[in-house]
Amino acid sequence: MRSFVLRAATAAVVIVLTGCGGGGGDEGHQAPLPSPRPNPNPLPNTLSCSNEGLSKSALSSLPTVCMLTSSGEIVFELYSDTVPNTVNNFLRYVADGAYKNTLFHRVDRDFVIQGGGYTSGMFERPPAYAPIPLEAREYNLPGTIAMARRSDPNSATNQFFINVKDNKDLDYQSAAKPGYAVFGRVISGMATVEAINAVPVYVYSDADLRPQQEVLIYWVQRLK
Repeated sequence: MRSFVLRAATAAVVIVLTGCGGGGGDEGHQAPLPSPRPNPNPLPNTLSCSNEGLSKSALSSLPTVCMLTSSGEIVFELYSDTVPNTVNNFLRYVADGAYKNTLFHRVDRDFVIQGGGYTSGMFERPPAYAPIPLEAREYNLPGTIAMARRSDPNSATNQFFINVKDNKDLDYQSAAKPGYAVFGRVISGMATVEAINAVPVYVYSDADLRPQQEVLIYWVQRLK
């Protein structure tokens, strides 16, 4: 499976987190963990953004998108002025409907929540476009959205993550530590992000932490 987000385990050690992985157990001595349960609400309760989300969008001078999840709504403004290629890539997937019925497949509590590349049952939705060059010009602050990628800094495609805390270790530091491309921030719906961050997870490995009940992304719509 694909590796996307690096996390500092200590000040000097970094481990690679992956999109999905094997079952649990200790050298085969423990029973494997079950698969995440399908969400009992597979259909959205609305196809439009809330009035609050629309109001917050109207206050922003930047492009905005609305995302409806099974845990609630999130509205983002996108940093088209500083990372235009990354924003355009994300908006292209939004316009294609590529995020419809995908998952927040990884919840690494108090670190990041990651989604956009898998559907229910952990079936991969392959990227439709080529990887993009890294634009690591913004900071991985709480509530920012960034592109997930492989170890190659220029490998981001369709997957993204939301920073739950201030992840300075994911910022650009040097050519050897190029960081991750933040391309927007939550302007409405941080309570939803916090709710997803708090869901119980199965820990298949340090690199594979999935919600015990699937967290759905019903749709993502561009507002302006």
